[in-house]
Amino acid sequence: MESLAFKDDVSASSIAAANSLQLIAFSIGEQTYGVEITTVREIRAWNGATPLPNTREFVRGVINLRGTIVPIFDLRARFGEGVTSPTKNHVVVVMSVGDKWVGILVDAVSDILTVSKDDIHNVPEGNSIDTELLNGIVTHDSRMVGLIDLHAVVSGAKMDS
Repeated sequence: MESLAFKDDVSASSIAAANSLQLIAFSIGEQTYGVEITTVREIRAWNGATPLPNTREFVRGVINLRGTIVPIFDLRARFGEGVTSPTKNHVVVVMSVGDKWVGILVDAVSDILTVSKDDIHNVPEGNSIDTELLNGIVTHDSRMVGLIDLHAVVSGAKMDS
């Protein structure tokens, strides 16, 4: 009988784990955003980037990460909030988007969060940039966390000719 109860506990925790999402949370000003932890490859200090011609204002350039050329996106600029003036405290979160690696420049990485998929809400209509670049919003410890749609953030990086 005890082993049956143990099996029920294991099943319940397996179901809870399957229904949860782990996020790396980071900030842009007062706002908190997150991406699935499985997409994150590295978090590194801002050391500049080599600019590229004919790119949008939110593309800071590229870095060479152990032989891989990684484009760096300024998340603040991508959200239409002006270009970041990076300091030594800013970080680049390097992530995989499909089969490519990209970096996003953020103010700081704050936390690893575990949230229930049931707690993810649709982004309210209103700000078209937010609705196009976010997959959802979740509340965690009384703060709102926007879930970044990485594919949308990195699309449109080249200038329209």
